[in-house]
Amino acid sequence: MTEFIRACDDLAGVVRDAVAGMAGTPEAGEYVRMGADGTPTKKIDQVAEEIIVDYFTSHPFCRRLISEELGYAEMSGEKGTIFLDPVDGTYNAVVGIPFYALSIAYAEEGIVQQGYVQNLATGETFHAVRGRGACLDGRPVHVSDTSLLEESAMSVYGRKFDPTRVLEVSRKIRRWRLLGASALELCYVGCGRIDGFIDVRGTLRVTDAAAGMLVCEEAGGIVSDLEGRTLIFPDEVSVGRSLVATNGVVHNKVIEYLR
Repeated sequence: MTEFIRACDDLAGVVRDAVAGMAGTPEAGEYVRMGADGTPTKKIDQVAEEIIVDYFTSHPFCRRLISEELGYAEMSGEKGTIFLDPVDGTYNAVVGIPFYALSIAYAEEGIVQQGYVQNLATGETFHAVRGRGACLDGRPVHVSDTSLLEESAMSVYGRKFDPTRVLEVSRKIRRWRLLGASALELCYVGCGRIDGFIDVRGTLRVTDAAAGMLVCEEAGGIVSDLEGRTLIFPDEVSVGRSLVATNGVVHNKVIEYLR
């Protein structure tokens, strides 16, 4: 385990303690301000973010930090960028559904090198280091070997009231699972619990996806845009993207149906 992943582990423990009594209560959902990503920052988001930003301000892991709520901040490190989503799945956290996560990714020159995602409700932890595979609670994981869409389980997010783009593929998939925290859903593809994650809304941000994408890819999966091309996120939390992540085996078929 790298120094960065160990630091994320320590941080996740502090964040979990800080939000444990808040999740599922009205306090968690109190409006604080409008976040840098253009969505409302809730109390639980702010509490988690402040802990993490304080830590990376005093520990020189990166030169800049980009977070869903805060936006862009200069740090004291020599190089690298950290992408942070303090609570991915805020709605779940506020209402007490135990599926919301801390997501932290470290990138150099635009390429994510390390990713860390912890389900803050359960403590289950995914991490990946580029070129060294992906792990769940320290044990290596791999994507599923499902080869038929008719036997697959996937999370599929369509545009509000407009299911057109996902209609064809959704007719083929056997099971839908919309779980409400994209960082964890990408990791669930990585460990084979679901066979794919499709989001055509155009609202996924680099902070949502960076860590989970690395986990998925290092576990043998493929992540692309809706045309099957390499997915490139800008370092900007106000800009969203669409995404397809699968076990790799069914990837081309999914892309075909999305067209």
